[in-house]
Amino acid sequence: MKKENHSLVNVFIFQGFSSFREHKLTLFVVFLTLYIFILAGNVIIVSIISIDRHLHTPMYFFISMLSGSETVYTLVIIPRMLFNLIGLSQPISLAGCATQMFFFITLAINNCFLLTAMGYDRYVAICNPLRYSVVMSKRVCMQLVWGACSIGLIVAMTQVSAVFRLPFCIPKVPHFFCDIRPVMKLSCIDTTVIEILTMIISVLVILIPMGLVFISYILIISTILKIASAEGRKKAFATCASHITVVIVHYGCASVAYFKPKSENTRDQDQLISVTYTVITPLLNPVVYTLRNKEVKDALCRVMGQKFS
Repeated sequence: MKKENHSLVNVFIFQGFSSFREHKLTLFVVFLTLYIFILAGNVIIVSIISIDRHLHTPMYFFISMLSGSETVYTLVIIPRMLFNLIGLSQPISLAGCATQMFFFITLAINNCFLLTAMGYDRYVAICNPLRYSVVMSKRVCMQLVWGACSIGLIVAMTQVSAVFRLPFCIPKVPHFFCDIRPVMKLSCIDTTVIEILTMIISVLVILIPMGLVFISYILIISTILKIASAEGRKKAFATCASHITVVIVHYGCASVAYFKPKSENTRDQDQLISVTYTVITPLLNPVVYTLRNKEVKDALCRVMGQKFS
């Protein structure tokens, strides 16, 4: 009889933001506006970096890769969330849910390791500037990007195959997309083993890159403090400011989301944390790298000047 119950659930229904029923239209307008900014900002970054030869450097190569990854990452989650907010959400099949989870995990982990590659790039630029062009060759940059993507793909395949081997007997997902924990809660059987696997993977893919970035910045700061001139120190710190801002928010959100005890927060708090890393963090990248980056702003002015001249 239990087996029959398991086979009943072949689609999921998202219950995202059901506690905010009277504010759904407001949330829709806010998230749609933020989403337009995310898409526009990331498209501008990728376009400017590809057009302006002054930005054809390893650092901006990684920034363009991160912008492209963030764009696809938001495409996987936000459109369906927006449809849900205005009551146009359709049930999602198990295959559709697995696909969304696969791309979400792949791109989230890819972003983590891209930020690590960017930290390594800053370390080489400041601590070993004379060998920078040799160490950070085009081949090395491509290998780092490919490595980040490969880790994401391997982890996603492992996680998704483990979660979707479970039998599901609850159709309503208490979330606005197919994240690992909310989907596991729908299973009819004990998920302790998969929860332990998820925690181990989370520790590895968050703490290892975060630790590598931390080590990079200890070495960077120790090198900067040895620079004799105050102007030189200021310039060196300025080259790292944008990256360290993105790193703190990105890893901070990921740590809160995946290392907190599962019973600690309410569903609303969980969704608020999820909004932070699915909407706010992707918005941060174009804001920090366009509005606060002089080289990108100068490149934008050059491109606009050529266009209207």
